[in-house]
Amino acid sequence: MNLKLLTAILRVRCGLRLEGKCCNNYELPVSVVKQIGTKESYQSDTDDDGADKNDSSDHILYIIIIFKMLNLRIMPRTTAILKRAMCTQEQDVLFENLNNAGIITLNRPKALNSLNTSMVTKLLRQLQEWENKKSLVIVKGAGDKAFCAGGDVKSAIDRVEGPRFFHIEYNVNYLIGKYKVPYIALMNGVTMGGGVGVSVHGRYRVATEKTIVAMPETKIGLFPDVGGSYFLPRLQVNLGMYLGLTGDRLKGIDVVKAGFATHLVPSKRLYELEKLLSRCTSDNEVQQLLNKFHEPAEDFSLADNIKHINYCFAASTVEEIIERLEKVNNEWSIKTVKIIGQMCPGSLKITLRALQRGAQLDLPQCLKMEYRLACRATENHDFPEGVRALLIDKDNMPKWQHSSLADVDEDYVEGYFKKLPHERELQFFDAKL
Repeated sequence: MNLKLLTAILRVRCGLRLEGKCCNNYELPVSVVKQIGTKESYQSDTDDDGADKNDSSDHILYIIIIFKMLNLRIMPRTTAILKRAMCTQEQDVLFENLNNAGIITLNRPKALNSLNTSMVTKLLRQLQEWENKKSLVIVKGAGDKAFCAGGDVKSAIDRVEGPRFFHIEYNVNYLIGKYKVPYIALMNGVTMGGGVGVSVHGRYRVATEKTIVAMPETKIGLFPDVGGSYFLPRLQVNLGMYLGLTGDRLKGIDVVKAGFATHLVPSKRLYELEKLLSRCTSDNEVQQLLNKFHEPAEDFSLADNIKHINYCFAASTVEEIIERLEKVNNEWSIKTVKIIGQMCPGSLKITLRALQRGAQLDLPQCLKMEYRLACRATENHDFPEGVRALLIDKDNMPKWQHSSLADVDEDYVEGYFKKLPHERELQFFDAKL
């Protein structure tokens, strides 16, 4: 909301009259006086009122302070207006210069820092800007619950907005994968889907005891994207095939053992680490510092079933994977068969095909392939239906296009992989936006 309109409403609704000074000789900044204390400030149609446009959130805070100082009760309707105005001022991504480093903070903690089109656009521009100006870049999530819980899939299911979001997001993944200076992701908390995409392609990935990593896309009718077809097949002992199909979660040291993270650091030491990293001037310094903070551990929660994962998920079809799991017939394999049965049948077959092909492709080729799959997903039934059932209506009863794996034929799967018209194919922004 325009602040001039906001303050006019406050004056009319609450009868608040302010001049240059308030009670207790509280001196208002000139810019604020012009915003909230003069008749002309809300009658003018121009923006040239002397106020710093970047300080608009501060102006709203001053309004709240003034109400408190005058002992006035803020009516519910006015409170709602203030809250909406404050929300419009919040930045979904924060950028900071700290010594030799560029610091990125994904700033949607209430949404677990999930990525939207606005965020990935800003990320791409700033990463391009910093690549030749900074010694390193550090990315982290606001709050202590999540690094980034993924992409805003409620918007991504739209046939227009979805491809636009994926196009920019995959460009961010591509840029991170070839970034010239050290890119360090502090993966504290939930790190899923798109959050994996803005971390795993970086040179250094720091997990903590709070880190939870997963690629759960097959549950919503999608597939492990953001370069999943590149990094998942490259995990050892077919672990990527297992994680990509089942969406299983890894925690803490498991994230390092699996290969998603390069270092494990206690969350209580992240602030100290960030400050010291910002003073580094070379990749060698960064690596030595991270190694110093790293706390190695031997345990891996999947250790007892690694040989079963390697055997079962080496199969060439989803049906054969299930057959092998049933032959293993232990507690883990029985649970895994049940989990696979809850996933979208079409997504399972598309995912396995993408991971098999991705093993032979480089990152740009994988992202181009995934973009075709993502565009087709927005045009077909399963992705929107999965998002509806699990995230919108939350009835957890998706009605998939195919009722079983047997119903998913080869033509359906291959249809997803066909090239798009040339003008719709993924293009990489090698030049600055």
